[in-house]
Amino acid sequence: MTVAIKIWVDADACPNLIKTVLFRVAQKRQLELLLVANQSIAAPPSRYIKSIRVSGGFDVADDYIVEHFRAGDVAITGDIPLAAKIIAKQGFVINPRGEAYTAENIGEKLAMRDFMEGLRDNGLASGGAAAMAAKDVQNFANALDRFLAARQI
Repeated sequence: MTVAIKIWVDADACPNLIKTVLFRVAQKRQLELLLVANQSIAAPPSRYIKSIRVSGGFDVADDYIVEHFRAGDVAITGDIPLAAKIIAKQGFVINPRGEAYTAENIGEKLAMRDFMEGLRDNGLASGGAAAMAAKDVQNFANALDRFLAARQI
């Protein structure tokens, strides 16, 4: 008997276009999709999709995901420290632009994140990621499909 994976979404920062892709995938493949946020997240009625509202506060949603995450599940997040915690629990992570965070690349991602944060704190850099484009949504959908196909889901 195989236990189905769950898809955990760091939903506070997840773009709506990505949520729409996830809603379709959850329905089509009959996978449990858990949207965790510290605010209400709109989700279509479905037995496979759950919106979990946690209390406000720094990293409360992240902590909830880490606490309930099981090895083999997948998380959708652009939060690199959260991704590192998921990877440490033998989980898989895909960011909303379709990039997989892995045990092989998470250290570099954390170092770059910390470096850029230092530059921003000292006024040497500003801004963030570019707005989501259709190509980003397609990259995400393709990455998620590859992940699920590799697991024959």
